[in-house]
Amino acid sequence: MAEAGILSPSAVRGERILVVGPAWVGDMVMAQSLFMVLRRRDPEAVIDVIGPKWSTPILERMPEVREALTLDVGHGDVELAARWRLGRSLKGRYDRAIVLPRSWKSALVPFAAGVPHRTGFVGEQRYVLLNDRRQRNRTVLDQTVKRFVALGVPVEESAPLAQVPHPHLTLDAANQRRLREAYSLTRPLIGLMPGAEYGPAKQWPLTYFRRVAQQMVARGHQVIVLGGEKDRPAGDTISDALEGVVNLCGRTSLADAVDLLGSCEQVVTNDSGLMHVAAAVGTRLQAIYGSSSPRYTPPLTAHADIHWLELSCSPCFERTCPLGHTNCLNQLDPGRIIAHLAPET
Repeated sequence: MAEAGILSPSAVRGERILVVGPAWVGDMVMAQSLFMVLRRRDPEAVIDVIGPKWSTPILERMPEVREALTLDVGHGDVELAARWRLGRSLKGRYDRAIVLPRSWKSALVPFAAGVPHRTGFVGEQRYVLLNDRRQRNRTVLDQTVKRFVALGVPVEESAPLAQVPHPHLTLDAANQRRLREAYSLTRPLIGLMPGAEYGPAKQWPLTYFRRVAQQMVARGHQVIVLGGEKDRPAGDTISDALEGVVNLCGRTSLADAVDLLGSCEQVVTNDSGLMHVAAAVGTRLQAIYGSSSPRYTPPLTAHADIHWLELSCSPCFERTCPLGHTNCLNQLDPGRIIAHLAPET
């Protein structure tokens, strides 16, 4: 990814595009599909992306992105002064802006920067901040990634979107070797991701993850558990007293997680941000859905087995089960996942 400020506006032959990125890991990964479409339409386009500080390691693995611009505010914070200052610092640098979130505050930076063409979906009374306001047709644009890509093409081309390019994050082979050595990972790897930022209605039971870990170690694999600091207790529950299972939750950077997932033969994951990262590095997925739907946010890969019971009460899209039983996850037997990870011969 190019250094900021190397190219003056007059030296750029392609369109200069500023993208206001989403605030979630999985959504930022899916946004790469938009960046790929923009570069295919204009191979000399320059694409810079505004995102939270945590997103920089992900954006650095996207060859389509020149610069990751950090908006260092908390998730959900308004911080109008900080957004205005960032926008003014970017004045004159861009020809077009694409605003992926639907909030009013997310459109403020391109407006303050004076970007002449500012595109986004209608939402939160953004009539002044955006001058290319699109209607979000949920029937046609039935997936998050399609909505992102639709904002990068003329409105007359957005309705018939059927296929979009899959994200593809680059890997650092030297860092992969370092991580394997640092954590004594010498056998074929299976990754487990028990977390889901959204809530417990998207989290498969930890005892089920532990049964998967036990079976895969018995069959000659090593197992790594990946997630953030808040997932560390879950990782402890899965790995406790199991030789060959390493709890790395909260112990690795996001860039390290990208490379570790790229080192795995397969991963077992809830519908989470790390699921989309694993899909984007090409690792085989066993993707588990509870309260959410694989029709709306599927892993963008041809290498995924989807496990969704599709009960009459799902998808409810709730953070916790409104019926109190979470059968959409509790009734998904670990044996089904194990059969896909290591089919009997």
